[in-house]
Amino acid sequence: MTEHSVARIAVIADTALQRHVLQQALTGSGYQVVFNSDPARLDEATLAACETDLWLVDLTQAEDFPLVDNLMENASAPILFGEGHAPERHSENYPRWERRLFGKLKKLIGDPSQAVGPSLQALLAEAQRPARLELPQVLADTPLVVGEPARQVWLLAASLGGPAAVKAFLDALPGGLPVGFVYAQHIDPSFESALPQAVGRHSQWRVNPVRNGDTVRCGEVVVVPISRELGFSDAGAMQVGERAWPEPYSPSIDQMMLNLAQQFAGLCGVIAFSGMGSDGCAAAAYVRRQGGAIWTQRGDSCACPSMPESLREGGYSSFSGDPRELAAGLVNHLAEQCRAAEARQPTPQITGA
Repeated sequence: MTEHSVARIAVIADTALQRHVLQQALTGSGYQVVFNSDPARLDEATLAACETDLWLVDLTQAEDFPLVDNLMENASAPILFGEGHAPERHSENYPRWERRLFGKLKKLIGDPSQAVGPSLQALLAEAQRPARLELPQVLADTPLVVGEPARQVWLLAASLGGPAAVKAFLDALPGGLPVGFVYAQHIDPSFESALPQAVGRHSQWRVNPVRNGDTVRCGEVVVVPISRELGFSDAGAMQVGERAWPEPYSPSIDQMMLNLAQQFAGLCGVIAFSGMGSDGCAAAAYVRRQGGAIWTQRGDSCACPSMPESLREGGYSSFSGDPRELAAGLVNHLAEQCRAAEARQPTPQITGA
């Protein structure tokens, strides 16, 4: 297996449901399932012909399968015994089960998000400057100093296919909006420094590395650090902690969502772009309870739809679209907020002379 090739996994499981759930979880996390079989249907020729980087064996029954025993004695690829019966995909236990499984796979055969880094070269070479959305008059008439602390902060969350989607979103988004962003991207740390230029080169938005102790500013996108957890002080300042993100994701979108919603509550939102797995699902209910919005990239526009689809299927997403439609939705959302704020302003009283 080369550094950035897709790792191949062969699955042996003794129930149809377990085989189905494992197939979805593995492909949704960026792995290639090359074999998926009931142990009772195995034969020596099939096992010998299978080219895989890992065998995933998940047996719920105590029945003996001689060919599986033979595989364990003679396999050239590592063998991982599964996490037991998989929970329902939309249950609260599913993200924990998936994180345990993905954490073990990452250590044994690598992290599929390593493929994200090389894709930045194509974005850096892209010469096209897409058309930008117009700023609604109600926002253009609102005094806004770009660079002032943002009262409203949204999280841009992404994994495989994410940089291209986030770039398309930012390319379409006009400046002058009363919002700041934090951007959490699953990516190999060696490509972290190239990410701001790759996604921000055609945008009116400044894409910056994190500034410990400072606030997120209007008109900027702060890239969430990969190696250390980002939180917020009571005053809203960014705080880069000493501890790493919870395994197996770096950064952890679930943890970033919790930290953001705890500080900004109803003045925050999450947009989940193209990505693998279900990172974000465990924290989604908390974000919604805090009053935050959750939006998702539409599946047919994603390089990898698993992450946004997990949020949609869980009932957490209130709006979906391609990157440009998401940008238009956010512009309209902020314009409506501005109009509502103006409507709440008291009418000046005019008194006679």
